[in-house]
Parts: sequence; C-alpha cells; structure tokens
Amino acid sequence: MRPILVFDLDGTLVDTATDLVATLNVVLEQEGLTPVAYEEARSMVGHGARALIERGLAANGVTRDAATVERLFDTYIAYYAAHIADTSRPFDGVIAALDHFAAEGWLLAVCTNKLEGLSMLLLDALDLSDRFVAICGADTFAARKPDPLALTETIRRAGGDPRRAVMIGDSKTDIDTAKAASVPVVAVDFGYTPVPVTELGPDIVISHFDQLAEAVATVLVRA
Repeated sequence: MRPILVFDLDGTLVDTATDLVATLNVVLEQEGLTPVAYEEARSMVGHGARALIERGLAANGVTRDAATVERLFDTYIAYYAAHIADTSRPFDGVIAALDHFAAEGWLLAVCTNKLEGLSMLLLDALDLSDRFVAICGADTFAARKPDPLALTETIRRAGGDPRRAVMIGDSKTDIDTAKAASVPVVAVDFGYTPVPVTELGPDIVISHFDQLAEAVATVLVRA
C-alpha cells in the first residue's frame, strides 16, 4: 500500500488568514462592532468560523446568544464563499513539495476543520484540488479534529494506511490529532497557532516546504 501525507489546510497548505480576517470584520461591522486588527486576528483563525466569530465578539468585549452566533455564522459563510481566494495563496514551496511526493508515489490528502465544501472551493480556486485523493472537512465525518477519527477516516477514504501515514499541520489541534491516531506529525512554524509549535510536541518542525522531504524521511526512520 502506498504511503500517504495528510495536510491541514489553513495555515499549513494555504495562507488564508487575510481572507478569513477580512470576512470576520465584515460580519463584525454589520453587527455594529469594531473590526479586529489583522495582527491580533491572525492567531484567532484555524478553529473554524464559529470559533473565529466568537473570538471576534470577545475582542469587542461582547457575547451573543446561540441563535445570533448562528446567524452571524451563516453571514460569514456566504460572504467568505464569495471571496474565498481574493488574497489566499499556497505557502511558498507547497507546489514543489506536492510535486515531489506525488512523483515518489505518495498519496496526498487534506484533513481540515474548514467545512468540506469551502475546502473544495478554495482548492479549486487555487488549482490544487486534483492533487489530493481525499479532501475532508469539519463536516465530512461524525467527528472533527482533534478527534483521531477525522484523520484515520481521511486516510481510509484516500486508500491509505495509518501505519504508513504522516500528518502535516500548524497547530495544537493537528498535533493532538496525529498523536491520538498514532501518526507521526510534522509541524510548520509559519501557521496560525498562538503558541509556538515547538512547544506543542510535534515529531519535527519545519520553516519552509523545501524542508518537508527531509523531515518526512526523518520521522519515518524514527517511527
């Protein structure tokens, strides 16, 4: 069975923060609230739209009831879908890394807490979708990261084997998911986590995708 790399999406494969934050601020302004500065909001992303909205509300010192948050969520999704790749781009070195592993016979998949439809829309817009045999989001399975089911089911859907898998992510959620699934994990240090990934216990940390091949080889030897 072919080995498989499973990537997180936001903050790992694609730098989406500018579009995510811009959408958050549209929602906040429509609610009569103050936009959140990009530098502050960047570390808020990566846990899904509802969590981002709740953090944006908290930054304004307010809360909203569940029905209002759901309304804001619907507004967020509609606006974001229409602006999903206004400024979002793959991180430097992503294309070359995907080419390398594909040429080496690896399966490639995405396991994200972004909704599956939005994940597909984003990767379609960036001409990346056809590189992945499975693209699985927060609503694809019965559980989402950090539940290991999200990762193991993504691997299964892709036709891979968890015993020959490596996870690539940028956050505690990704690292915890991989560990719970007994899958080695490579963390990128340019993502959206508010805590440095070096403090979160990944198997190895990289600062650029041109380091990924060596990192994957290293964690497989350790495994």
